[in-house]
Amino acid sequence: MTQAELRRYVAGAHRFRADLADGQAWEAIGQVDRLVRLALSELADDFGLVSSQVAVHRTAVVANTAEISGPAIIGPGCRVGPGAILRAGVWTDEQVTIGPHSEVKGSLIFAGAAIAHRNYVGDSVVGQDVNLEAGAVLANHFNERSDKRIFALVAGEAVATGLVKFGAVVGDRCRIGANAVTSPGTLLPPGTVVARLALIDQLAPDSG
Repeated sequence: MTQAELRRYVAGAHRFRADLADGQAWEAIGQVDRLVRLALSELADDFGLVSSQVAVHRTAVVANTAEISGPAIIGPGCRVGPGAILRAGVWTDEQVTIGPHSEVKGSLIFAGAAIAHRNYVGDSVVGQDVNLEAGAVLANHFNERSDKRIFALVAGEAVATGLVKFGAVVGDRCRIGANAVTSPGTLLPPGTVVARLALIDQLAPDSG
């Protein structure tokens, strides 16, 4: 099988955990909650605990109306806007923006990424310097299928991920336009541009 290592999509994958960088791009998905809990015990002194399961760097800014359910780590220089919801395991690197009324669930967000506003990012990995315009959705579940298993398209081959909740792996420097939607299991190589209102569905409807 052709490999789809996370490092091919996110050059800085080691910034969260070095052992994930050489694994398949989706291997962290489904483990984010556990991995963030582990990371909470290893934080430097410049992080403050908001609760036993939520840590915020002293240089991060979190709006009073944002809702963060642990485990979660908000990194240096990050900004979390009004009405944002972070839940079920979220880690943000440095200088990440999660804008007003966006929801991030079970995801890793790397340095300089912007989840602009009114976005949904579910069970995903978002690379460095990625931008999601308003309303973009990384869908993580096949509501319309009786078989919920998620496959990823790797070099033209449908590869079983072993997951039923998996949004996307968005490579470094990708741009996703307003109100675009990626279907579950999407892998976007670095530098991909997704047009506004686009639907990215990498596998045929009956795959998986």
